[in-house]
Amino acid sequence: MTGIKKLVKNQIFIPIAALLLLALFNLLADPEFFLIELGYNSAGNPVLKGYLVTILDYGSELAILAMGMTLVTAASGGQDISVGATIAIAGSVILRVLCGTDPRPETMQAPIIVAFLVAVVVSMLCGAFNGTLVAYFKIPPMVATLILFTAGRSIAAWINNNALPIVNDPSFGYFGNFIPGIPVPTPFFIAVVCMIIMALILKFTTLGLYTQSVGINESSARLNGLNPQFIKFLSFVILGVCVAVAGLIKVSRISTINYSVVAKDIEMDAILAVALGGNALSGGKFNMTASILGAYVIQFLTTTLYKFQVKSDALPAYKAIVVIILVVSSAPVVREWMSNLWKKITIKKQVKEVG
Repeated sequence: MTGIKKLVKNQIFIPIAALLLLALFNLLADPEFFLIELGYNSAGNPVLKGYLVTILDYGSELAILAMGMTLVTAASGGQDISVGATIAIAGSVILRVLCGTDPRPETMQAPIIVAFLVAVVVSMLCGAFNGTLVAYFKIPPMVATLILFTAGRSIAAWINNNALPIVNDPSFGYFGNFIPGIPVPTPFFIAVVCMIIMALILKFTTLGLYTQSVGINESSARLNGLNPQFIKFLSFVILGVCVAVAGLIKVSRISTINYSVVAKDIEMDAILAVALGGNALSGGKFNMTASILGAYVIQFLTTTLYKFQVKSDALPAYKAIVVIILVVSSAPVVREWMSNLWKKITIKKQVKEVG
């Protein structure tokens, strides 16, 4: 019983339990859900196909966003709802640099790395804008990021003069699809690189400690010599870098962009991934591994719903149910009730053993 209690109290228990429940449901409903086959893409290259591959593919870009969203949530006690619109901006910038003034050039007008770095700078500026409003002007995160949430897609369309640029070079599509000769989706490798970089940053710097300190008690953090405003600001800038990476993956998938549809509602999935990871949405202590796992669980849920032909318009309703369960279960009143219930069960068991 003690071992079970420790396991349940572990923060990573929530996403693991959710993952196992989804896996069990799909195993009972349709075992072929777990089937992975080696097929060929349109270019004739061997690629892995199956629902699990789809989860690995699209879950990876969500995991990248979840890492940045975790830091923002921990530091500011709020969430950035503008990441979807900012992805549109980043993707539009990449296409603008690659295509130049011609929306359909025969060859790329600049190296992909240059286009990506420009997008990183632009995304960091968007993050800095949000971070300034939150950290220095004391505007609640959801209100502050509502500005880019509203105007971001219009800005993205303006960058390319409302045109839909297309990159004809097949090498650009490698980042969001498959590299020839490698059957595993490229976004997974990009996500792994981002995870390693984030792990190294948290291990060899004080970013994680400072972020948690500010989120737990901003006044105490200030008295201990920290600069809460800068740490909040920095968390939004880091999220901006994550958004740029996700933007590259998004536009690389189809080598163009649809301003009104690209990354639509992805901010909700990123926030839900943080919550599913057991992180308090009010800020403070966080577990990055749990958030990453939560991202793949959210994609597992999305893929499962698509598998059973749930319409895309209805997906937010199902995810809203998950949000309600998470928020209610994490409420102090509910946690206290569950703790008291566990104590009563334990006491009754001890009484029976003594009797």
